[in-house]
Amino acid sequence: MTLDISSAPIASDTTDHAPPDTASPDTAAAVNPPARSAFLLHDLAASLVVFLVAVPFSLGIALATGAPLTSGLVAAAVGGLVVGLLGGTPLQVSGPSAALTVIVAGLTAQFGWQATCAVTVAAGLLQLLLGSLKVARAALAVSPAVVHGMLAGVGLSIAIAQLHVVLGGSPQSSALANLLALPGQLSVPHLPALAVGAVAVAVLCGWPRLGRLPGTAGRVGSALARVPAALVAVAAGTGLSIGLGLSLARVELPAWAEHDLASAPSLAVVVQHWPVLLTAVLTVTAVASVESLLSAVAVDRMTHGSGDLNRELRGQGAANLLSGLLGGLPVAGGAVRSTANIRAGAATRRSAALHGLWVALAALALVGGLRRIPLAALAALVLVVGIQMVSFAHIRRVHRHREFPVYLTTVLGVVLLGVPLGVVLGGSVAALLALYRLTRAHVDVSEEPDGSYLVRTHGPLTFAAVPRLSRALALIPAGARVTVAHDGSFLDHAAYEQVHAWRVGHQAGGGRVAVLTERHDDGVLDPDGTVRVGSSPGPHRCRAWTPWGGHHCIEQSHEDPHGRLLDGVRGFQQHTAPLVRHELARLAREGQTPSQLFLTCADSRLVTSMITHSGPGDLFTVRNIGNLVPAPYEPGAADDSVAAAVQYAVEVLEVRSITICGHSGCGAMKALLDGVHEHPGPPTPLARWLRNGRGSLARLKRAPAEFAGRPVTDLAEQLCITNVVQQLDQLLANPAVERRVNAGTLRLVGMYFDFATAQAYVLDRERGRFVSVSEEEHDERPVAA
Repeated sequence: MTLDISSAPIASDTTDHAPPDTASPDTAAAVNPPARSAFLLHDLAASLVVFLVAVPFSLGIALATGAPLTSGLVAAAVGGLVVGLLGGTPLQVSGPSAALTVIVAGLTAQFGWQATCAVTVAAGLLQLLLGSLKVARAALAVSPAVVHGMLAGVGLSIAIAQLHVVLGGSPQSSALANLLALPGQLSVPHLPALAVGAVAVAVLCGWPRLGRLPGTAGRVGSALARVPAALVAVAAGTGLSIGLGLSLARVELPAWAEHDLASAPSLAVVVQHWPVLLTAVLTVTAVASVESLLSAVAVDRMTHGSGDLNRELRGQGAANLLSGLLGGLPVAGGAVRSTANIRAGAATRRSAALHGLWVALAALALVGGLRRIPLAALAALVLVVGIQMVSFAHIRRVHRHREFPVYLTTVLGVVLLGVPLGVVLGGSVAALLALYRLTRAHVDVSEEPDGSYLVRTHGPLTFAAVPRLSRALALIPAGARVTVAHDGSFLDHAAYEQVHAWRVGHQAGGGRVAVLTERHDDGVLDPDGTVRVGSSPGPHRCRAWTPWGGHHCIEQSHEDPHGRLLDGVRGFQQHTAPLVRHELARLAREGQTPSQLFLTCADSRLVTSMITHSGPGDLFTVRNIGNLVPAPYEPGAADDSVAAAVQYAVEVLEVRSITICGHSGCGAMKALLDGVHEHPGPPTPLARWLRNGRGSLARLKRAPAEFAGRPVTDLAEQLCITNVVQQLDQLLANPAVERRVNAGTLRLVGMYFDFATAQAYVLDRERGRFVSVSEEEHDERPVAA
């Protein structure tokens, strides 16, 4: 996931389930293959945008590695041309890898540039072999905490090293040495270099924010912000140094002959240091492959494509092979650079290939201009890149999944010991943590009001949990009535023997024991040893996390609905609360961090948590009659409560998606068709509220929504799905939503739920129709606004 500085938004999480790699990769394009005019409009323009980002970034990465600066341009050109033409993810853009900066810098310092190029060639050959063996998906098994920790550690190492260059000095050989030398460097900074670096950093941080200015300035700023911030920052630093006539170290581009392209390290060096060089080849292969494949998954998700990961790995291998032979840096795919390509409107693989062509032409034709760039400006660019590699969003996500020890260990290991040892250390901690969780079981013993005892077990009961289980069971008095509830996790032979032996002994002393498990095939083991399927100590029993099972589960009591409600609360306290208490306590401490806003109807049949398979803390939910979003500034119809909830979700909770969900048989839509909102006389509160649906009625006449795979059943259902489309448009009238959507950090999703078939449909904006969720997953088509 190479990080580029651009005005494009950063891609989202990239480590979940990958798309299938069996389809034709060219289907991953955001749109169908365009005609010649569309090619000029989309691919050509996008290639120029990515080119403007790639040139300064490639030079900066080369500077950070200590390699010849032209090696960065070689890698960018080869990555664009070779992977663009041969790769399995058409819209992914490849180039110099920021994640490999520390490794390449160490190799260059220890063995020289020729040996580093040989390592790149060998890594390319190994990637070609792995791609031919079709093992690309194995790279996705790496823990996300290790991947993000590696990137953060590399980012910190890069930032510390380039801070020395910004201060006018030279970086040391390791991150630890750079840290130790930093106080001395800060005491004697080179002021011209510091001034140029500070200007570049200020531009990098402030340029993307120009669009947030109020009024006309904001509109002008939005237009200016389309120019890549990296290009503007380097240009500003160069202009300042030339305008003031500052004496600074500048870019040195050696002639191509100085690369000794076809040369290789001496045989004596290889024989003497083959273990280190072999380790370097394996490390470069692993890091570049994982980075490229995770980036490919992210690109496929953004475009709803289905790329071929094995073909992508072979393309990366061919690029590294050629880049090493031509004296270039190692190549890998980059999620953010690819995001810039997609946001710029790229439609096919020609955009990435053209970007590589422009880089090659620039390397040949713009040598004079590139040599005017001060090194401090490039160092400032890479410094900011390194800092941005430490993603607080990733830290929050890792912490939420209780993987922060793995993340922190990997970060510290990479900074202090280097990338290979840091990744091994982080992976070891991840394995130990998984083993700990596998063998960690909780046994809770509680006395019930009726004098009986309840023993609840959580987690797998293995031999490691037998001492804890034995101590807990020993606390129960002889002769007591006991219910042992196992949560359905793994139960090995040693734990089973312990429970069975205790049960036999307790029953011999006059006690009664019922052992039950909470699986789909729930059963209770009676004291006589028989199993009664579906039995329980209470009047009904359902799975602990889904204590509702329809009218057959809980006896209906029409005479006392309040009593029925209290019965449900008691059932929650007895069965579900012990299981969710720990998670709810964590949410109480940490506060809510939902990733989605779900706006739906208040209809009692629509159970949000059921159809979204969500739990506490997952969704920020807004419910109202008709799932309406009042249009602002409309007299007599506006309602600030919905707008306030939306603003809170978008600006405070920073949700990443908003879903508007309608449903079949909606009473509000039927009322709109009946004209309730237009009845003469003083309008009732319900009539005033339904006026927010007048736009949906107008759209129904103008452009009614349709299903992709079936006809609508009646006019009411057609209004239901048309209303979802209309409310998405009215949602964009909220300034907070519009700002986030334009920035590319918020997605709007339309959804419809049909009660009769229990089928969910999502809006496909490209086709303008609602498709079933199963069809959407099969076709991998876009569903967001």
